[in-house]
Amino acid sequence: MMTRPEDKPVRPFFSSGPCVKPEGWSLNQLSDAFLGRSHRSPSGKCKLETAIELTRESLGIPASYKIAIVPGSDTGAFELAMWNLLGERGVEILAFDSFSRDWMYDVTSVLRLMDVTCHEVEDGQLPELSVVDTDRDVVFAWNGTTSGVMIPNADWIDENRQGLTICDATSAVFAMDMPWQKLDVVTFSWQKALGGEAAHGMLILSPRAVKRIESWQPPWPVPKLFRLVTEGKLDLSLFEGSTINTPSMLCVEDYLYALRWVQDLGGLDAMLLRTHNNFAVINRWVANSPFAEFLAEQPASRSPASACIKFVDEKFLQQSDGWQRQFCKDIADLLESECVAYDINGYRNAPPGLRIWAGATVENRDMKLLMPWLDWAYYEVYHKNLAPSEV
Repeated sequence: MMTRPEDKPVRPFFSSGPCVKPEGWSLNQLSDAFLGRSHRSPSGKCKLETAIELTRESLGIPASYKIAIVPGSDTGAFELAMWNLLGERGVEILAFDSFSRDWMYDVTSVLRLMDVTCHEVEDGQLPELSVVDTDRDVVFAWNGTTSGVMIPNADWIDENRQGLTICDATSAVFAMDMPWQKLDVVTFSWQKALGGEAAHGMLILSPRAVKRIESWQPPWPVPKLFRLVTEGKLDLSLFEGSTINTPSMLCVEDYLYALRWVQDLGGLDAMLLRTHNNFAVINRWVANSPFAEFLAEQPASRSPASACIKFVDEKFLQQSDGWQRQFCKDIADLLESECVAYDINGYRNAPPGLRIWAGATVENRDMKLLMPWLDWAYYEVYHKNLAPSEV
């Protein structure tokens, strides 16, 4: 039996969403929230405008791009983009995790577009990017949150493309450097890399995307929550602090706190470095583990933020899928009962394994303290289920 570790992470929050808040956060930080007032009043609108401009400044988004706060978290923002923009030309879809497969389903079975090429691969793999036709619209996630696979670069996107690149970047922004000039539509949510509160999404549009919106009328009815156009023109008020529906001003204040935390930390470069350092801890652990490997097969496309771990012990692999999932759940439950790690079981539609968030709001010391506990928990569950004679 392995010796039970003594030191525990100070903050055992390794969930991939909602992610952990910055260290030092408390409800007292939100005392300036604009509560009990209209978000459409000058002061309320000012809060929303500030959130938009701090987003632009923190991520280095070009001045020509439009940024809006929309309902429904990243899902709402991405659906909004697809419902408004798709249908004008053929579509290419990259499907390599649970969420990008959701987008594939929506395009083919809900919007029912016919001219669609689906580049679908198994979890842990990345589609062949060189064959993607960017003269068609491309729908993809930058980071596969449930598979731990990311898009390694934007070299495959033609600068003179005719189509739009529509990117779900909810677990990529603030964790990876985004190539804005190659991206026409980007969406993300506050509760991922910044540990913000849920239910609000960010929609970012390039000038090319704005042109499409104003020149293309989808053949399907667009729900009110998705409408961006007024009398054939983009409703610019949505990108200047107005919103389609009522936002939570408490959540807005929480987002503003996180954005200012990024600035105080040193900006995007500091966020990327913290993410890199956290992932380096997991990478070293996996390299020395006799039973664990990354689900993502290729190092170049391995996400530094959402580390998805699979188990490769021969006895484990001989078991059924259901048995393997229960094994992984038992490990996650054991670590939670020890107040060592919360919510690290693999995603429900992903292969059996663990999923550990390594983004910048996680403290590196906590990541280091987690590693020996992973070994301990694995062997505790292993001896209980697979090797009783060795106990």
